[in-house]
Amino acid sequence: MACTAVLPHIVLQDATAPAAASYRAVFKVGHGCDGAPTTRIAVAIPEGFSGAQPMPKPGWTLSTRMGKLAQPMESHGKTLTEGVQEITWTANGPDSYLPSAFYDEFVLRGTTPKTPGALWFKVTQTCTTGVNAWVEQPAQGVSTRGLKSPAAVLEVLPVPVTPATPAAPAGGHIH
Repeated sequence: MACTAVLPHIVLQDATAPAAASYRAVFKVGHGCDGAPTTRIAVAIPEGFSGAQPMPKPGWTLSTRMGKLAQPMESHGKTLTEGVQEITWTANGPDSYLPSAFYDEFVLRGTTPKTPGALWFKVTQTCTTGVNAWVEQPAQGVSTRGLKSPAAVLEVLPVPVTPATPAAPAGGHIH
């Protein structure tokens, strides 16, 4: 008898990333809404995650919502005061719907903040009947245990400090 894993909610493929680094966010969608196919995925970009860009998906229309940043940021020598606040993928029609029995991924990229900590991506999954709002966050920490509809969490880690490499002596190699 075959057993298939069912994802209890929408999660990130890679749940950790270093601070101030490029990050490819892969949102894994493992089911629809009580058996109904998924027609739309909307991801709210958390404060501190910058330069968000969605990856196009055949059969789905992309849209982004821009908004004012809480803190201006520098990018390529320019000060930016607005950024992407939400990315939405909408199925172009019934042939593009994601059946509840199937699995798929929705991808975006951006840069993690300089400060380590949890980033919560709130995801709204719309289906032909019903909506799953994956938006809950714990009062503290990153555990989603006990949450009925948890947001997708990315734990931003400190950048590891690497010791300086000693200079090679005049002879050319180090012992």
